[in-house]
Order: sequence, then C-alpha cells, then structure tokens
Amino acid sequence: MKRQNLSALAVPLAAAFVLLSTTACHRDEAPPETATPKERVLETVTVHRQQVASQLVLPARIMANPTAMVHIYPLISGRVLSLNILPGQEVHQGQKIGTLQSSNAAQARSDFEKAKIEADRADLQLNRAKELLQHDVMAQRDYDDLKALDDSDRSELERARQALHLLGFSENDTSDVVPITAPISGDVLDVGTGPGELQRSLDNATAIATIANIDSIWVAGDLYPRDQGSVHTGQQTDITVNGYPGLTLHGAIENISDAVDPVSLTLKVRVVLSNPGHRLKPQMYANMAVNGRQHNVIVVPATAVIQSGHDTFVFVETAPGKHERRAVTLGETHADIDEITQGLNDGDKVVSAGAELLRAEEAQ
Repeated sequence: MKRQNLSALAVPLAAAFVLLSTTACHRDEAPPETATPKERVLETVTVHRQQVASQLVLPARIMANPTAMVHIYPLISGRVLSLNILPGQEVHQGQKIGTLQSSNAAQARSDFEKAKIEADRADLQLNRAKELLQHDVMAQRDYDDLKALDDSDRSELERARQALHLLGFSENDTSDVVPITAPISGDVLDVGTGPGELQRSLDNATAIATIANIDSIWVAGDLYPRDQGSVHTGQQTDITVNGYPGLTLHGAIENISDAVDPVSLTLKVRVVLSNPGHRLKPQMYANMAVNGRQHNVIVVPATAVIQSGHDTFVFVETAPGKHERRAVTLGETHADIDEITQGLNDGDKVVSAGAELLRAEEAQ
C-alpha cells in the first residue's frame, strides 16, 4: 500500500518539475529590444535653402465702407411711435422701418396750403392784369411787378411741396405721423432708439439706426511709419480673420493713408474684399500679412527653435542617437516655419519634435 501511494505521488511531482523548468527557461530569455522613451519622441528633419517671401504682419480690423453706410437721423423733431428693425436684420431701400409723430408735420402741411392759396391768388391777379394790359389800361411796369410776384409765390409753393415729399407725405395727407424709411439697402449695424423716445432733428447726437451695405468690406491694417518703406499699393496680402480658423483671404492693397492716426500712431492700409454671404462682419479682428520680395534662406519648423533668455538655438543630429546644441540667428518668422540666417548649413538634420527633452537632459 505504501509503494502504491508513492507511485501515485510521483506523477504530479514530475509534472510540476517540468512546469517549473519551462517557466525558468522563459525567464532566462532576453526581452526584445525596444526604443528608449527619448528615441520614440524625437523627430528630425533635413533642412534646405528655400525661396521664401518676406512677410510683414499687420493687426487689422474689418469695417464697412463709409461711403456705403448711412446713419439715419430724423428729418423733423418728434416722438418715435414704432421701430421695426433689429441689429443684423437686412433691409431694402425705401422700406418702412418705423414711424415718428411730430407737430412739425402739421406745420409743414399748413405751410404748403398757405403757399398754394397765395400761388392761386397770384395767378388770378396775373390773368386779370393780362387783360388790362391788352386793352392798354395797365402799364407794362405794373404788369411786370405782378408777374414777379406770381413767380415768387409759385416758387414758395414748390418749396413747400418738396418739404412735404421729403417727409414722406403726399399733398393730400392729413396725418401727423412721419414714416421712417431705409435710404439704402443693407444690414442694420446698430439701433440707437426705441418707441416712445423723443428725437430732435437738429441737436440729436444718436442716430435712430445705422445701415451699411457689406457686399464688399474693408480690411484696415495698422502700419507703423518705420515699416512704410516695405509696403506699397498693389502689394498682395494674405488675410486671416479671428473666428474663422484655417481661412485665408487674398487681396491687394488699394490705399495707404497719408496721415498718421493720432491715437494708434499708425498709417491705415486698406484692402477691399468681396463678402459673399456676409461672413465678414464690421469690427471683426484680423491679421494682414503683406507679402514682400522673395529671398533664399534656410527654413526650419517653428517647433525646432528654442529661445531661452537671449539665446536662440536648435539641436542638430551629428550621428545616430547623438545631438548637439547649435546657436542660430533668426530671420523672419512665419505661421509654422522660421527663417535661419546664421548657424545652420544646407542638409543639416535638425530635431523638429522633442527638442525640449534634449534641453532637459542637458540641464541635469
């Protein structure tokens, strides 16, 4: 019985020994070679000389063409009864956008009626004078005086009639409510009043509304006088607008102001752009990149350049896995590349990603 028990235990012990031996063999195997963390994050790029256009980037703002913008002021004093527009709304020329109640409207109509009466009376007197003149009862001089009086009364009647039409009335209207109409087609940029507010035609400082046609839009850039030698009319520009990432618009400089703005101390550089769909809104911020002459220079990715205090440098690969710091002199900087005027040679391999890791290793 004891021998049988020992035999029964021998099989499990042998299996366990084989399992332990197999496990030990696997532990002795060397792990596969993998890249170090530093090697996994480092990326290099071979730099070359390229033809690059110099750029001067100007802060800019989008604005409506002042000649296509109207501030609506009341023609006569009165109280606003209604205003049917909101900022951002599109209106058409001649569209009724509100009403104004004014006692001056009654005065204008009264002036017209008086002028009409005076003109009719002058016509009647002139017709009688013609008959008297034909029968030699009236002197020519007296007739000429009546003719001048008739012409004067007719002129006054025409003035009163035009005043009514300017207020939006016909000659047969009896209302004292003046319509407010849009003088041009465009977008409402601002509303400066509301129903119930009193408007004065002569001393009112706030417009009822501001309407502008923004089918084309101005981009006004700020140019410091020290840079004016590198900018001229007709020069091509690339315009980027805050709020539209990735969108670049192209246009030519149409005008450079002749006077320095007393507030910003800059010259205004104007580019006119078409504005389909009215995507560009007045007062949006933008950047205007003015393209200058082409020049041959070494360029590197902007991520390769490290600036520390007064030092500017990159890391150059001298051998596989070996890098050295190289001091460089920056030229112009662009959106994603920097120009290097000194410190690099054509064909150098520069670390474009992970340079900060090499910098940290140097500091250790």
